[in-house]
Amino acid sequence: MTTDLSRYIVNPGPKIPVGGLDAAVTTGSAIVTETMVNVLKRGGNAADAGIAGCLVQAAVEPYMTNHAGLVTFLYYEAKSGMIHQLDSLGAFPSGLPPFRPVPPGMGPYAALPPSAIIPGFMPGLKAIHERFGSRPWGELCLDAVTWAEQGHPVSTFEFGVNIFGEKFICYFPEGRDFYQPKGYFPNVGDVFVPPGLATTLKGVAEHGPDYMITGPWAQKFVEKANQMGWRITPEHMTETPPRWVQPLRFAHHEYEIVSLGPPQAQGVYIAIALGVLKHLGIRQMKPGSADHFWAMGHALRQASRHWEYVQDDRIYGVPRDELLDDGYHAHLAKMIATARPKIDLSEHIRLSGDGPGGGADLLSLFAGSAGRPRLSGSENAQPSGSCELAVVDAEGNWVQMMNTLQGSGIPGMVVGGVPMVGSHATFGALASPMDATLVKGAKARCVIGNTLVLKNGRPVLSAGSPGNVHCTMPQVLTYALDFGLDPYASIDAPRMLPMTEARGVVIEDRLGQGVVEGLHQLGVRVGVVPSYDYHMGSFSVIARDEETGKYTAVADPRRCAVADGLRD
Repeated sequence: MTTDLSRYIVNPGPKIPVGGLDAAVTTGSAIVTETMVNVLKRGGNAADAGIAGCLVQAAVEPYMTNHAGLVTFLYYEAKSGMIHQLDSLGAFPSGLPPFRPVPPGMGPYAALPPSAIIPGFMPGLKAIHERFGSRPWGELCLDAVTWAEQGHPVSTFEFGVNIFGEKFICYFPEGRDFYQPKGYFPNVGDVFVPPGLATTLKGVAEHGPDYMITGPWAQKFVEKANQMGWRITPEHMTETPPRWVQPLRFAHHEYEIVSLGPPQAQGVYIAIALGVLKHLGIRQMKPGSADHFWAMGHALRQASRHWEYVQDDRIYGVPRDELLDDGYHAHLAKMIATARPKIDLSEHIRLSGDGPGGGADLLSLFAGSAGRPRLSGSENAQPSGSCELAVVDAEGNWVQMMNTLQGSGIPGMVVGGVPMVGSHATFGALASPMDATLVKGAKARCVIGNTLVLKNGRPVLSAGSPGNVHCTMPQVLTYALDFGLDPYASIDAPRMLPMTEARGVVIEDRLGQGVVEGLHQLGVRVGVVPSYDYHMGSFSVIARDEETGKYTAVADPRRCAVADGLRD
């Protein structure tokens, strides 16, 4: 690897799609994209590239992800045409109540602290490698070890995220020693070497993923947990293994959408949002118009109301057919359309104010993190952080996957160079997009965005993102599939949050002339976030041209994403 690391600093801003590819990669980091492309060059397949990418990503973006977090994986297997979903969220240990070592007030949103959780990252990568990997495990670890040893250059984005989460990530001395080895955060352009991580990753490379599941790192993790009062045992580290589940599949006009099925909530969320929009006539609306944002706000709101029905189907009944029923979506859309204001409500907005409960005040209701909205002042979110990867190899195997710091180990603690932030799952809350049932073997509910779009039985598009992915995924799909925008335009276009109880929406600040006034006429309060808000995500998108079979890899302008690939 080059000793000039400055070329790896890619800050948020406009990106150029990379087209005409025979194999494609797009991730949130120039370093990770380079690693994955090199895996493909050496003969590795898409699963190999995804594994290597995740290992490197957690080494060079400790502010976004870590090796004790979670992994989700959506995989199109070209030779069989089958699509596989792996759920490797962390799990809560049986027989123990939630353990919260960090008190309220130490996170950037300062309310209910996160709970400790058993890591799912390494068990997930192990399961993927055993089923689909073609290259030796140790080979796929090499770049991660190298980057952990030499360190990575700090971008403006990384520096800002560290400052944002300082109270939380530096609460314990171990956190301060990791993130601030000289007493302060590394500055932009500095090289940050994650203390202790290279030693752990060398163990993972030599001994395999079990080094962090049952081996020396796992033993240190259990020991530290017990010292802190979390009485887990070595058996807890393996009692809830990764699970291969059936993804959710449903038709949308001429397309078939395949997304994460229960206990993940994303597939249901997309199905309801797009189903409602279809019956509201979204294809007849102008993109970026008041009608578009009004319809989208209501559709996203209805989708959010159905989280409670998405559970671990080994424990609860899951009404899949009912949630995917087109007639039900039509009924929801009919209620929304019938309730549309009959008169101009601009005067109501003027008198009642575009302020309390609306406008900027709505931002206090939300916090981006692994696809999780903040729903009320009684909830909390740790520093935002998740990483999406997309890769298609020359054989047509297609991977869309996420790794994230959400759901990682002991909140605020660092073990063997691996920083952790815990989980913000609730325990029995119907309306929470992240919820867990405290019984042995249970899988938690979450909203993560891995999604494939098929046409005539073959993938033509894949997408996924960190951030407020629960609501941004349907928007990107609408831009692409309903409005017909090209892949980059679809992820560049303004995104919004769902309509709130205060009948307000928050949209990226790139609204056309007259749109705010149009929404006021419909009685909708309007707030804005920055024009390109990183909490709205960073989509990794790959598209396949149906005529040429070539791929286009697309990187999102909101973060540090880089797209690349291979040509014959």
